[in-house]
Amino acid sequence: MRGSEQATTDDDAAELIAQLEELAGADPADVRQVVAEVLAALDRAAGGALREHLPETIRLDAGLGSAAPARP
Repeated sequence: MRGSEQATTDDDAAELIAQLEELAGADPADVRQVVAEVLAALDRAAGGALREHLPETIRLDAGLGSAAPARP
């Protein structure tokens, strides 16, 4: 990734973080809930494929259960 693309990505990420903080308020439990809901929605939109790329603790926090077992 080139410098300008990285800066844009960083700016987008910072904006998303700011929006999540604004939506969730200062309560960490509210922030976790909003993030869990966003991850669950993204996973549904991806047909369940997102959960395979998330660490187990995050999957469980988002209510996504276990990732599908690896296929041989």
